[in-house]
Amino acid sequence: AVGFAVAVEPGGLVSVRLRAAGLSPAVVRRALVRGLLLRLAVSWHGAGAEVGVPGWLEEACVLWWETRADAARLDALKYSSARRQPPALGDVLQWQPGPREMPAFAAASFWLMTFLQAESRAGEWPALLRALGRGAEADAALAAAYPGRFRDERDRELWWQTGWHQGVRARTLPGWDAPASRALLSALDRWVFAAPTGDADQVLTLAEVLARVEEPLVAAELARRAAELGRVLPALHPFYRNAGLALAEALGSRDQPAARRRELAAAAERDWRDARELEEASAAALDALEAGARRR
Repeated sequence: AVGFAVAVEPGGLVSVRLRAAGLSPAVVRRALVRGLLLRLAVSWHGAGAEVGVPGWLEEACVLWWETRADAARLDALKYSSARRQPPALGDVLQWQPGPREMPAFAAASFWLMTFLQAESRAGEWPALLRALGRGAEADAALAAAYPGRFRDERDRELWWQTGWHQGVRARTLPGWDAPASRALLSALDRWVFAAPTGDADQVLTLAEVLARVEEPLVAAELARRAAELGRVLPALHPFYRNAGLALAEALGSRDQPAARRRELAAAAERDWRDARELEEASAAALDALEAGARRR
């Protein structure tokens, strides 16, 4: 069912054998990851040592490969992780992947490796890998490799949960994720001005703002927002790239005829709707995939 076999042979050679019936990209990736981790363990501890690969570490390395080969995989992992709480660290360290998919533990493995690498100084991460490769007990190996990080189990859990949330929310892609892009463009396209009577503020649409470009206050605000959008436009998520470009063109249309400004405002509104539909459809598809995985 696994589709491959990895073995340490005499002399320290690590062999990876694939079964033709299970030769899929996912199987090949996992086989190569396990073989590499075993080869590292043998190189550190010798051919005669008892070596192994913790399940969470293998899963983390497989996901690391997938997210580097396909940036959308990282986007999906961040999206699903942001809506759940991390499993207990002790449970993650003892987890062994099996035939039944466990998305929460798979994600936790990835974020744990990411966190431990970021926390490492003076060789702490390599020291942990060496200990785990020799089959050391995971809890003790972690405490020995990362001294001074926690005093007890409660401190350790807080340390781990902080690392989980830091990894999930960090902008690891070379740009903004979809929710951040949406929030930014929404703020740049929200127009609140004092009402003429001075009694209350009024919220205007982009088309209404562009119809008042002759007013000095409006012109100055359009210029300020155009400059701010120009700085972040290359970093917008692909879902919101067209919406950002359309908004930028509208913000810079102060010298265009009134009819042209109305066209640009309408185009920006259409692209905004399209971007929201893309984000919502993507979220629905990910939810359906995750629900299907839980039912299996």
